[in-house]
Amino acid sequence: MEQRWGLPLIAWPSRLRPNLWDLIALPMVLGALALIAWGGMAMTARYHIGQPLPISLDPWRLPEYALRTVLRMACALAASLVFSLVYAAVAAKSRQAEKILIPTLDILQSVPILGFLSITVAGFIALFPGRLLGVECAAIFAIFTSQAWNMTFSVYQSLRTVPTELIEAARMYHLSPWKRFWRLEVPHAIPSLVWNMMMSVSGGWFFVVASEAITVAGQTIMLPGVGSYIATAINQRDLAAIGFAVLIMFIVILLYDQLLFRPLLAWSRKFQGEAAADEQNIRPWFLVALQRARLFDLVQAAVLEINRAIDETLSALARRRRSRGDQKPRPEFDLLFDIALMGLAAVAALWLISFIRQTVDLGEIGWVFLLGLATAARVLILIGLASLIWVPIGVAIGLRPRLADRVQPIVQFLAAFPANLFFPVAVVLILRFELNPEIWLSPLMILGTQWYILFNVIVGTTALPLELQRAAQNLGVRRSLWWRRVILPAIFPAYVTGAVTAAGGSWNASIVSEVVQWGDTTLTATGIGAYIARTTAEGDSARIALGIGVLCLYVLLFNRLLWRRLYDLAAERLRLD
Repeated sequence: MEQRWGLPLIAWPSRLRPNLWDLIALPMVLGALALIAWGGMAMTARYHIGQPLPISLDPWRLPEYALRTVLRMACALAASLVFSLVYAAVAAKSRQAEKILIPTLDILQSVPILGFLSITVAGFIALFPGRLLGVECAAIFAIFTSQAWNMTFSVYQSLRTVPTELIEAARMYHLSPWKRFWRLEVPHAIPSLVWNMMMSVSGGWFFVVASEAITVAGQTIMLPGVGSYIATAINQRDLAAIGFAVLIMFIVILLYDQLLFRPLLAWSRKFQGEAAADEQNIRPWFLVALQRARLFDLVQAAVLEINRAIDETLSALARRRRSRGDQKPRPEFDLLFDIALMGLAAVAALWLISFIRQTVDLGEIGWVFLLGLATAARVLILIGLASLIWVPIGVAIGLRPRLADRVQPIVQFLAAFPANLFFPVAVVLILRFELNPEIWLSPLMILGTQWYILFNVIVGTTALPLELQRAAQNLGVRRSLWWRRVILPAIFPAYVTGAVTAAGGSWNASIVSEVVQWGDTTLTATGIGAYIARTTAEGDSARIALGIGVLCLYVLLFNRLLWRRLYDLAAERLRLD
């Protein structure tokens, strides 16, 4: 019998007949398409540099601003997803590429978001002259830089820790590299990736104030959005407007929790190593609508047919390549590659040093390294304190899936809450109680990044096999022994991913948290972040390069000496298990 998309043609009339769920799904799809089309028209409107874009504090404009911000964040999230899958796959599968890509990723996550904006905005505007799309692309790219790195680290860690028995099963079934990637490695990474996507969206909210205020040719362009609304309200000290902005943020977070992340979380549970108990499987209403509406059934069938065609094409190419014989890696090539890589790094370092030495003496360079050491001490202490607080809480939430579903939107809102709204409170409290800014400005560095630890610990705990939990209960494993032998080894790979991204975000946040201003009052803490903030305000290129270079060097050293070894330890322990 003739078939199409895996079904007999005689079955297609029943598939094409709509049901009650289509009456829910179709208006939502058409409405989403209409909103995307409206947002696309607004993004591509005519615009010339110097033309004012006033931001109104009228609360009735907030729904429009929220939609514009959500569209930018959705574009950035889609780009981050594609980037993380490609980048992490190349880094995990090639030793030579890993030596370049992972240190580059370490540097990228430590570069301040304002640095990305200052470098890219002119190029994006030149790509789309006379259109607002250039500025919009610069804002989307800035949000992308706040979302992509932790997603990439998550996928990379998952690809490095695929269980050995699954790899052997893929070899036994002779899966091509393409099929192995999509049928084994990506499904293994999905639970952690979904949680880190939620954290990425929250990180995008954290940086949305900076990303929607674009400075070019000495002019600040305030793109219509929630971030520019908050920035305007802060400049005018309008507490009522800030309250309206927080309210609309909470509503938007609830909407994409219900329509995107809650269905994704329920769907991702089927990719966990062990199936959860039936009473723990919670099916959100929107996921039920997606699964029962025949409109989405047809879309899924079309996507599967396209994927099947790609599978067949790439499998044929893989067979041709295998017929030519496999090429074994050559040690001499690895040695030459390492030498060339070290040579390029040395040339780049010499060029940077010569540029800095034109205006900066050796004494100041040594002082900047000491400033970096002060910020490093803050980062390590804060990561340790955040781990002591959020690891037990994350484990308690992860062991209770129903509690995790209830807590999830609250954690998303807390992670998305712009930390700069806390800065005035910090200034007032420090002045009121005569506190030391060197100590009490430090917690501001981790306000927006501590959630990486919590999110990853939750996903690591939810992946704990149910049989292992029951075995521990039956054997009477309690308290410290349970933590040392059961839960800590189970969540260790996920914790490392959360800790390394939280540390990178804290280095980045030091630039805005070591110098805090409210009105005419400015509080400063000693550190590399304050140095970069001051030299950026002065426009001193050599000292900006020195500060960012020292910051990136510290990040690389910590990641090489600490976090990367923990990654390797996690991967080794999983393979032994």
